[in-house]
Amino acid sequence: ASLIARYTEPGTEVKREKHINRIKSAVGNLTNILNDFLSLSKLEEGIFENIPETFDLVELANLIIDELKTICKPNQTIIYEHSTARKAVILDKKFTHNILINLLSNAIKYSEKDIFLTTKITESQILIIVKDEGIGIPETEQEYLFTRFFRAKNATNIQGTGLGLNIVRKYLELMGGTITFESQLNQGTIFRIVFPLENRTHPQPLS
Repeated sequence: ASLIARYTEPGTEVKREKHINRIKSAVGNLTNILNDFLSLSKLEEGIFENIPETFDLVELANLIIDELKTICKPNQTIIYEHSTARKAVILDKKFTHNILINLLSNAIKYSEKDIFLTTKITESQILIIVKDEGIGIPETEQEYLFTRFFRAKNATNIQGTGLGLNIVRKYLELMGGTITFESQLNQGTIFRIVFPLENRTHPQPLS
């Protein structure tokens, strides 16, 4: 901010923009850290409550993709496919939003290529898949992936708290969902989230 104050003359716009972007990045990183710690604290104190509601999963996914465009790298996009006609689900919308934000943000962060999001609603389950073609997770470290503060050795130079996936798993525990993954070093990672529809009321069609 102090440097920006020096660039007041015409012709210094590029330098000023450079420092503005650095500030935005720093503020964004601090915000993410604070949000992670606040979410973890609230989850552990039992403040968060799972409140299912009917909503359009495809609409939510598209809103999140639009929200994340600002952090995508140059020439990197999120490619989305919903493979069934049914779109309405009964889930906690805020939790679902936070889960998708976390997984997609990680995929953007750890990859230089496009990110793939797939959703599917069948008679037995709701399936969400997030796939990237990034740095992957070393096989020897995969068992610790959902551990609090875990950072893989190949990700130490990338901003992060090591709390995101731990928080995602806690959200899913509250929602009755599960998460699994497959990863290969320098090939990418696939996360699969499943919400079973057994003993759930089928959502009413959205207007």
